Amino acid sequence: MKKPRPTGVGLGLRWEIIDALCEGLPALPFLEISPENYVGRGGRFPALLARLGETYPLLSHGLSLSLGGSDPLDRAFLRQLRSFLDEVGAEHHSDHLCFSSAGGSVLHDLLPIPFLTSEVARIADRIKHVEDTIGRPMAIENVSYYLHPGEAEMGEAEFIAEVCEAADCKLMLDVNNAYVNASNFGHDVRAWLSKVPLDRVIQMHVAGHDYFDEGTYELSATQRAGKGRLIVDTHGSDVCPPVVTLLEEMIAKTGPVPVVLERDQAIGELSELLAEVRTLGAAYDRGLAKHVAATRAVAEVRP
Repeated sequence: MKKPRPTGVGLGLRWEIIDALCEGLPALPFLEISPENYVGRGGRFPALLARLGETYPLLSHGLSLSLGGSDPLDRAFLRQLRSFLDEVGAEHHSDHLCFSSAGGSVLHDLLPIPFLTSEVARIADRIKHVEDTIGRPMAIENVSYYLHPGEAEMGEAEFIAEVCEAADCKLMLDVNNAYVNASNFGHDVRAWLSKVPLDRVIQMHVAGHDYFDEGTYELSATQRAGKGRLIVDTHGSDVCPPVVTLLEEMIAKTGPVPVVLERDQAIGELSELLAEVRTLGAAYDRGLAKHVAATRAVAEVRP
């Protein structure tokens, strides 16, 4: 029998908390993993992942496909990826709408691609090729970026919508990335969110960010007050209240999709992350209640 899709707020699995998770097995609806950390790797960490997979559904989120790049897709890796996804039972896979390799070199960064009409079909073809090879739906994630490469022909939200339509793929909505970009470039994040295809959202991410002073790029002393010049998506702080509010609003629109708390810097104790998951879970529940109420209201007015 097919298992129900995970919903609620889960955690991104990181090495720093894997032992604590295996020991305590806290109540979480799922974990999100990056296959690059496990594909072709033996030893302790794959063994721990197998143990966790017995308790938690595992969602898959990649880092290296370089969907917006120009290098050929790595066919050998895609075959390995499919085997891994089959093994862990992941129903879909997500990766970033960016490029992360060039000239055969891995750049170890998620770099923006130009928002050009000519890029839409090219990237859509790459996404469709990945889907065909891994045998399951792909979701693309909106990334944080700090400089657009060249002159854009459309906005980021419009570009994402066109790529999703051309590829007929899903959307991994990173709420924090949307907030970071809106803050740095000075546009309305809610207007941006109204232009992306929320009906294609299959999963969401939330994370924390930090404020830096441009020029020195040093952490602002006033970062918690939000007075720094540049917001950087560090995944190193608690999710800020405005992003929590946006999460609630998005769940009210999309309904129950899995939301992942990402933390990659200053990770701290598992208990601290679980406390933040509970805070986010409360916002999720409020948004879900609004979604149910709105759905019922629409049903009641239909003839």
